[in-house]
Amino acid sequence: MDLVSHLPDRLLFAVPKKGRLYEKCCQLLSGADIQFRRSNRLDIALCTNLPIALIFLPAADIPVFVGEGQCDLGITGLDQIKEADMFDNVNDLLDLKFGACKLQIQVPEKGEFTDPKQLVGKKIVSSFTKLTRDYFEQLEGTTDLATKIRYVGGSVEASVALGVGDAIVDLVESGETMRAAGLKPIETILATSAHLISSKTPKHPELVQKIQQRIEGVLAAQKFVLCNYNAPRAILPEVLKLTPGRKAATVTVLESNGAGNQEWVAVSAMVESKQIGNIMDELKLAGASDILVFDINNCRV
Repeated sequence: MDLVSHLPDRLLFAVPKKGRLYEKCCQLLSGADIQFRRSNRLDIALCTNLPIALIFLPAADIPVFVGEGQCDLGITGLDQIKEADMFDNVNDLLDLKFGACKLQIQVPEKGEFTDPKQLVGKKIVSSFTKLTRDYFEQLEGTTDLATKIRYVGGSVEASVALGVGDAIVDLVESGETMRAAGLKPIETILATSAHLISSKTPKHPELVQKIQQRIEGVLAAQKFVLCNYNAPRAILPEVLKLTPGRKAATVTVLESNGAGNQEWVAVSAMVESKQIGNIMDELKLAGASDILVFDINNCRV
């Protein structure tokens, strides 16, 4: 990491070095045209087309390096930001909509516990000790019972079976690991996903803004398609309700033999890809024609 001190003119961008967010982060960086090559032995990679140095760190450390260190930008889970208690120290720029999972209280499937209040005063095992402590302190209220929170860095789901705890607090994606360990969720403490965060005092604010805009464009391109169609002007109010666009649709007069055809217009609008099939059907029923759909490779929104 001594290399960081020799990069005063580069934006420092902290990204997860492994785990559930790493692959998606690499895809996002590629979509944002942040080009780099990472050596297997180094946790720093210099971008070849932008003055950026990527710093590969454990996701749990990234909020601290952005909030209190020299990193200008970072990608990490919302759960890690809250666990590190860094929300007041960073700017939460974007919910990146990947890596979604839930931080849940899990108990033995055939056990006696069905409500989190039953766990007050018991032994809880988690790698998210702050979030767990904050949650159970609210349940404890004015009682004399103190819930015992123990940290385990890995294999948290095995803690109950091995007699270390009465319940666990852990992240759940598909729930497959939880069920294999004979556990069930009884409460969700936090719904989380990957977030783009920045320092409150970035050294390169213009570059931070540029990267944020690029990533917003990548996210929009993943979510939307471009729908083009022709429609009689008389039904324009009706079809625009179907395709209002992300902010607004583009409407142009069709040309016919060099003169404006006032009876027909061409409409172009961004439409959510998951809705496009039904929208095309409704446009056709409404009287639109020549309905074409194009994938969006990238954009700025």
